[in-house]
Amino acid sequence: MEYTAPTTDADRAIPALLAAHGDNLYALALRLCGEEEAAKDLVQETFMRAFRGWDGFQGRSKASTWLYTIAVRSCQRMHRRRAGEPARLEPLDRLLPSGDEGILQIPSDDDPAADAERHEASEAVLGALRALPLEFRLPLVLKEMADFSIAEIAETLDVKAPTVKTRLHRARLRVRQELANALPTRPAPPPDHAREECLALIRAKQESLDHDTEFPLSNDLLCDRCSAVFLTLDYGRAVCRALSSGRMPQDLRRSIGQALSQD
Repeated sequence: MEYTAPTTDADRAIPALLAAHGDNLYALALRLCGEEEAAKDLVQETFMRAFRGWDGFQGRSKASTWLYTIAVRSCQRMHRRRAGEPARLEPLDRLLPSGDEGILQIPSDDDPAADAERHEASEAVLGALRALPLEFRLPLVLKEMADFSIAEIAETLDVKAPTVKTRLHRARLRVRQELANALPTRPAPPPDHAREECLALIRAKQESLDHDTEFPLSNDLLCDRCSAVFLTLDYGRAVCRALSSGRMPQDLRRSIGQALSQD
């Protein structure tokens, strides 16, 4: 169910949006906040702000995009850095794959024996998301979980598109790094081309992820190391997208419904 314009009043529109998008918004809030109680507060704040601001929704975007934008801006207002959350991300050269890194073994979705590895990978991604400073977590969650474009993220966060890309690329590499620490590896062959070429290919791969396009080179034209890095970036994205679905707790749904009826 999707709304594109405020064709009805808030008393009818916002409960309908709660029914249609509440579960996904709660999943998004969990990844933004990293804590259940903070996520509940954020979701309730989002729907109350949407209710009070319904008349200002012009229908220039999908209603879900409008809701997510309210959630992100509310998250920025409510955010207090948690204990252990860094103020900054590591320098880029520490996030890039090293020359002595092994080839990661990506668990297959079709292999029941890989359940433990898939769980480890999911936990590694969750840990990476929680550890990211908010300015890096927001663009990653919006891109990989809410399916925002680079332009939509830039508008929502009020930053320039190149800044979004820089933060998004570093956040992806941080997730990839955590996967590299969690998943088994096999020995890597010696590199068959210069590190600068590998880094240029990684930048091009990131651009293809930014715009949801196929990478222009086939795997047989890549060295084993680059292929493995690309697989890990793709796998990290797939895990992020799997984390974008969930169920809103019934007590939260009831609380929002009651608040809307009383406001």
